[in-house]
Amino acid sequence: MSTLIDQLKASAEFIKSKTDLRPTIGVVLGSGLGEFGNYLNEKIEIPYQEIPGFKKTTIIGHEGKLLIGKIGENTVAVMQGRIHAYEGHSLEEVVFPVRVLGTLGVKNVILTNAAGGINTNYRPGQLVLIEDHLNLTGNSPLVGPNHSELGTRFPDMTFAWHPELIEVAQKSAAKLGYKLEQGVYAGVLGPCYETPAEIRMFRNMGADVVGMSTVSENIAAVHMGLKVLGISCVTNMAAGIEKTALSHDDIKDQANQVMKTFCDLLTQVIISL
Repeated sequence: MSTLIDQLKASAEFIKSKTDLRPTIGVVLGSGLGEFGNYLNEKIEIPYQEIPGFKKTTIIGHEGKLLIGKIGENTVAVMQGRIHAYEGHSLEEVVFPVRVLGTLGVKNVILTNAAGGINTNYRPGQLVLIEDHLNLTGNSPLVGPNHSELGTRFPDMTFAWHPELIEVAQKSAAKLGYKLEQGVYAGVLGPCYETPAEIRMFRNMGADVVGMSTVSENIAAVHMGLKVLGISCVTNMAAGIEKTALSHDDIKDQANQVMKTFCDLLTQVIISL
């Protein structure tokens, strides 16, 4: 039976067989944010179901394709969509694609997501840099035997969201004349949205936004020694703040409204790396 390392190498070799481009930057696109893939030049597309070890996405707004192409002089691997633990996947399966990016030679990873706004100073459409996170899932992709080929048993998370990349993102936003907020992301399991009481608790714990992804990917990437940047798109205010019911359709609509700003910012960040 093949080991995880064997599986990662097999996936990476399959991807390399499809293109001569070798990415150094990886991007994971969250719910409704897949349009950024159209900004790539010289790109190739590989459906997830063709890549060994990848799982097919099932959530609307997650196209389920790996794109490799150019932004400026940089070669970028873009994941159009992700799988989630709430779909019934193990965390090892959830983080497998990010580990493949690292195996391909990616050094910088940009994780994006649609999130609920907890900080009442935010409004739908706001882009927020993740400066830290709360892992409220009760689990970690590193539980179990450590794969020393990937990283140390006890990885340090002090700079889980890398200060250098945060600085690059802020300078990129300034060039665009955009005020980019920074906040703490609370990662939960889902799939149900949070209760108003849970949101009040998260706010007291220091969270500014909440979502059902990203944290496990960050942990796996940091374990591999990758630098990670996070961008949340606030697509709705979290439960209890505006006294309205939450809908995934509303989240997609709001993501579409902020899409150009999101894509312009992401492009500028990648060019600046």
